[in-house]
Amino acid sequence: MREQRSYRLRVTQVIPETADACSLEFDVDGADADAFAYRPGQFLTIRIPSDRCGSVARCYSLSSSPHTDDRLKVTVKRTADGYGSNWLCDEISAGGEVEALPPAGVFTPRSFDAGLLLFAAGSGITPVVSIVKSALAAGSGRVVLVYANRDDRSVIFAGELAALAERHPDRLVVLHWLESVQGLPTAPALAAIAAPYAELDAFVCGPKPFMAAVREALTSLGVPKGRVKLERFQSLGANPFEKAAPAPPAQTRGAATVEVTLDGVRRKLDWPAETKLLDLLLDNDIDAPYSCREGACSACACRLVAGEVKMLNNDVLEDEDISDGIVLACQSVPVTDAVEVSYE
Repeated sequence: MREQRSYRLRVTQVIPETADACSLEFDVDGADADAFAYRPGQFLTIRIPSDRCGSVARCYSLSSSPHTDDRLKVTVKRTADGYGSNWLCDEISAGGEVEALPPAGVFTPRSFDAGLLLFAAGSGITPVVSIVKSALAAGSGRVVLVYANRDDRSVIFAGELAALAERHPDRLVVLHWLESVQGLPTAPALAAIAAPYAELDAFVCGPKPFMAAVREALTSLGVPKGRVKLERFQSLGANPFEKAAPAPPAQTRGAATVEVTLDGVRRKLDWPAETKLLDLLLDNDIDAPYSCREGACSACACRLVAGEVKMLNNDVLEDEDISDGIVLACQSVPVTDAVEVSYE
């Protein structure tokens, strides 16, 4: 099985954000610029060296905006047992390099002209601040951010958010929740905050208990699931930077066909029934994006244009994503005789 192509990114600056978080800015070689075009809310998968197993892969959201920032930037918050976060914060300095896969992910608004209700907790602000900056720069809608932290010293991007609110007083509302003052955020309390903005599409990123409380709050307000987008990161079991094990021989009975559009190029392939779509594309020299290969990160997400597929595993897509035709190529096998997918 062919490996995903990775890239070397040079670190231009390490920015301390809080006592346990920092941002890394990267320079992208001009020849690789197209590969690193991204949408607000997406993430990078970065290779972390390990003396035990060679390397591990970790996903970090982009806190930069393609509409306001010249360089890519990810923000990393240390965790007690976070091998990747501690390595990046301790070992990387300006002038160093990291190995990364191109941006991926589906945690991104369709339009910045519609209003947005954003919830973040802790380092969950990372993709959310990218959305905030992009919406203010490239859209016309109202933006409401509810941001929860332990205390005022834990607030990542505090100064940047305050400056944005001052520059856009008619469009941006930032509401801080501090556990040291208000206690843990509860669903009823979050519902009270969200009630005036319940008509807006919601995006949520943070620890699981926080996201569950927000989801409960929005449900109590009658917000349909289809208007709530959650960002989930699972620990990656496989390593996309290491050579993948060969796939077992595919069964040929019941073979389908698939037409795939990627980078403006359309290809039609025979699709054996037991072969996952991503494996089929890579084996035919089609550079489809991917990361975890486990259905846990959404890097391989594409849109089902026609036909039907079955996903063997899905830990990241919401029901509304699936209803919108989004599928995970690394977990999809054909159900109908003819399938059409697009990465456009």
